[in-house]
Amino acid sequence: IMPVCGSVIRSYDAPVTLFLDDLQWADSASIAAVTQLLCSTGSSSKQKQFFFVGCHREGIIDSAHPVWELVCNAELLGVSFTSLKLDSMGEETLNAMVSETLCVLPRLTRTLANIMYRKTKGNPLFVSQLMLSLNKKNLLFPSLNRRRWEWDIEKIMSQKLPDDVAVFFTQSIADLPSNVRISLFHISCFGASVEIAFVKTLEIALEMRGLCDNLDIAVDEGLLEKKGGELRFSHDHIQEAAYNTLPADMRCLFHHACGMALASFSTSESDDSILLAAVNQINLGGPAAVQDTSQSSNIAKVNLRAGQKAMVMSDFGAAYSYFNHGISFLQEGHWQEHYDLSLRLFELAAKIALAIGDLASSMLHSEEVMKEARSFEDALNVMYFSTCALAYSSGLPDSIQNSIGVLTNLGIDLQESRGTEACVQETITLLTSRTDEEILNTRQ
Repeated sequence: IMPVCGSVIRSYDAPVTLFLDDLQWADSASIAAVTQLLCSTGSSSKQKQFFFVGCHREGIIDSAHPVWELVCNAELLGVSFTSLKLDSMGEETLNAMVSETLCVLPRLTRTLANIMYRKTKGNPLFVSQLMLSLNKKNLLFPSLNRRRWEWDIEKIMSQKLPDDVAVFFTQSIADLPSNVRISLFHISCFGASVEIAFVKTLEIALEMRGLCDNLDIAVDEGLLEKKGGELRFSHDHIQEAAYNTLPADMRCLFHHACGMALASFSTSESDDSILLAAVNQINLGGPAAVQDTSQSSNIAKVNLRAGQKAMVMSDFGAAYSYFNHGISFLQEGHWQEHYDLSLRLFELAAKIALAIGDLASSMLHSEEVMKEARSFEDALNVMYFSTCALAYSSGLPDSIQNSIGVLTNLGIDLQESRGTEACVQETITLLTSRTDEEILNTRQ
């Protein structure tokens, strides 16, 4: 698809700009797509119509991150590349920002800006949120008499303000009503943004009245934004703060309970996204959150369903994750009690692991099936996956030997005694008896 996008971009005279924020969360597939798009748009002066801008947090991108590989290989790809480091604002810049925001002369805002700089170290996000906080506490207020903004500098100086933006957001959320805090935690479990339609579904599935109304309060407080039919946290720091309002063990239990409620709700809905959201929540909770072990097989089944749907969408990475999680939920003795489910999960896990190039995992899953299979036919598919994995991992002789053994069990004699020359002559004879068109169109 990316080369096609590149050709479309090149067909227009106007340049195209792509901006991606928070690249620290990007996965290998996303960065690979960007790389392919950069390559396909060309690097000659006539083809420079695509401009890519990416932002990420400092100190998170290491040599193992896919973004690092993109940066290192930019020159090898023939792509002009510039790296810019955005530092925090200096005191003068912060004063200019405060002055422009309040429409007050810089000489009058200097004292206020000095205090804000000492507390925020010039972090733009922290500055804007701090100004909102001071306004809510009536320490920064519009004066009708003087027709400009004013502030109580002594009270601001006496405020115990946190020195870290994450702590600041945590305290801001702690000041909210408990029902709003709980609602924020609920949607923080689903990432940085969530569809409003899904929030309504969540409200019904969890039987949590007032969820949407509570989130509207968070919107008014500036913690959330409503855009294009979705709710989005104003910043990922806010989402992290909302998510961390509960300890880790309680978060796991909530993920599980939320996932099970959505899974039950998804049986009456035809929307696959609800099922996938449910399974993701259950998997975030993990096997340790399962208090009733009789649920384990049902959880494995919904992971199997989710994995099969991901396969249909060609999302093989997600599919393998679902199958692997499904296996992790199986209890001891599952091959005896849930044979068909176990066979299907391990077989598909082996198949998808092979498809994504994880040959070691494919071999492990295949060996498990070959060990536990009740018949030769049940193990036949994973024998094929295992043979392919051997061939792909420089084990061709072993792969051929295994293939011969499987074919022999199927009653197929390869006539190994024939020499190479005889096989080549037979192949030539077969090919000469067919036209080029027949050879190209053959399906055998």
